[in-house]
Amino acid sequence: MISVEGLKVEFGIKPLFDDASFVINDRDRIALVGKNGAGKSTMLKILCGMQKPTAGNISVPSDTRIGYLPQVMILQDDTTVREEAQKAFADVTRLKDRLDKMNQELAERTDYESESYLQLIEKYTTEHERYMMMGAENYEAEIERTLTGLGFDRTDFERPTSEFSGGWRMRIELAKILLQKPDVLLLDEPTNHLDIESIQWLEQFLAQSSSAVVLVSHDRAFINNVSNRTLEISCGKVIDYKVKYNEYVVLRKERREQQLRAYENQQKEVADMKAFIERFRYQATKAVQVQQKIKQLEKIVPIEIDDVDNSAMHLKFPPCLRSGDYPIICDDVRKDYGAHTVFDHVTLTIKRGEKVAFVGKNGEGKSTLVKCIMGEIPYTGELKVGHNIQIGYFAQNQAQLLDENLTVHQTIDYVAKGEIRLKINDILGAFMFGGEESDKKVKVLSGGERSRLAMIRLLLEPVNLLILDEPTNHLDMPSKDVLKEAIKAFDGTAIIVSHDREFLDGLVSKVYEFGGGKVREHLGGIYDFLRAKKISDLNQLGASKPASGKADASAAKAASGSASASKAAATGNLEPANIPQEPLKKALSYEERKAVMKKISKAEKAVKESEAKIEKLEAKLKELDELLMAPENAANMAMVNEYTDVKCELDAEVERWEAASETLESLQQQ
Repeated sequence: MISVEGLKVEFGIKPLFDDASFVINDRDRIALVGKNGAGKSTMLKILCGMQKPTAGNISVPSDTRIGYLPQVMILQDDTTVREEAQKAFADVTRLKDRLDKMNQELAERTDYESESYLQLIEKYTTEHERYMMMGAENYEAEIERTLTGLGFDRTDFERPTSEFSGGWRMRIELAKILLQKPDVLLLDEPTNHLDIESIQWLEQFLAQSSSAVVLVSHDRAFINNVSNRTLEISCGKVIDYKVKYNEYVVLRKERREQQLRAYENQQKEVADMKAFIERFRYQATKAVQVQQKIKQLEKIVPIEIDDVDNSAMHLKFPPCLRSGDYPIICDDVRKDYGAHTVFDHVTLTIKRGEKVAFVGKNGEGKSTLVKCIMGEIPYTGELKVGHNIQIGYFAQNQAQLLDENLTVHQTIDYVAKGEIRLKINDILGAFMFGGEESDKKVKVLSGGERSRLAMIRLLLEPVNLLILDEPTNHLDMPSKDVLKEAIKAFDGTAIIVSHDREFLDGLVSKVYEFGGGKVREHLGGIYDFLRAKKISDLNQLGASKPASGKADASAAKAASGSASASKAAATGNLEPANIPQEPLKKALSYEERKAVMKKISKAEKAVKESEAKIEKLEAKLKELDELLMAPENAANMAMVNEYTDVKCELDAEVERWEAASETLESLQQQ
């Protein structure tokens, strides 16, 4: 279907890859793998024609349709979800318009015996058959199936796309690409914006699709379930393994062992040649042999191997204080944003040493409950953090708190204690900061690199309660293995918010499911939970959710960005919110009540206006954050300055919101 021959790409002195040749056949399910920076995304861009190679040929038949989903793309804001999805059927719509015109012409003409009339009938018949073969009569049903499969409710279909967060709008783009039914699907990290349910639906869709698929993903379970072939980009070469991902891992290990043996033999041969040259360099009788050895040495092509054997890397958290028996206790906890209830009646107990997962569709309150535990936002009900708890918290904005003037190595060196300092280079290598990368300043790192660096810092701090919010989004598979192994060996308690099944498998012993405003406890691992849900409660996780939930819980995020505001309005540094009632106050006169109500109305308006501004600023901040995560934007100072300005504006607005909220609260208590 697509033939690649002698492909070469150069961005500097050393080629990204060279002499790459392979063929993409019908119904191939190809996992494109390699460490970060190997050129996976570049390869996809070349395959879809967005980027030209330095050398080589790519042959694509003229009738082959290619669908490409990049990691970051410019999204439209002027349509509804349904209208945006309908763009996938633009060809069908145009064909239907032509059929309608031909049908109208056939009805109006009376020259039934003319040759042109007969030609029109024949053309109409051919086009109508083509229209029916395209499944045009059912395209609305296909749109609904695809959108609901990717997590949208039917009530969302008529909402403007501008109301959704970047992650949900990427789902719309994915839906459009899938609905187009291209011959070749090129997907770059499609699971980054999907929850577990949507990932499973996408797996089934790809398994039943007739399209060839080339897939880049760090979700091991996803690519293993989808792939039947693996292309690895390593050391500037593309190696083709005709097996699915799990089998590739075994073959790759064997191949690397052979590579290491060949490298060692070559190094011994080079050392022997150099020793011979040095020994006999000045002996006239050996001049010919010395020259031969020098020529042989010059002709040797060095065998390349990966810089770091990540599979051999192990990491443990430093020793920590023993915490109380119950690090987290929630009793009837509830969180509202205006009229929207994120969750209520949340009652749960997490014991010391437990590893638990928070799962559910995006916008159902997983991160919100985490922020309640952290004391960043107010709530109602009783939430207790146990005795002697030291919390280590990893969130998406954690990367923004790093000192930009330090190097990668300095950032880690300042927090590492004891013997672990001797292994800093090994740790950095395991997280893709090996060699010269460790000397980079934080300010030139991409968003993904900063997230990885923040994760390393967390791994080195002495804590006994880990709270990780989507920790694997920017980690490749070897790095995820390092992190997973460290958490499994961790003596303390861990709460992990993640949609990565492979990462959670064997790591957690309890799953808390968020959905429909409730939090349900499931004993067992992640696959026990999924099996039980499939058998007895298939639609539970997909319960209908409020419309406001998908806009990335914008109001929630507005509050989450205001740690200072939250602490003032929260429940007293995570103590139970049982406020004793004050003695009855003197009854107000009618005029006094009227004046108070007028003030309350004015304060409510100020709070709502402030919340609306915060929501817009948070959306803008998230959009800039996603753009800054791309390596090509890491040094874009205009974008960085814009991010800083928006952040300052947001902080100022949060302070206004806090003041208005406190004013409203005091008025309501009168």
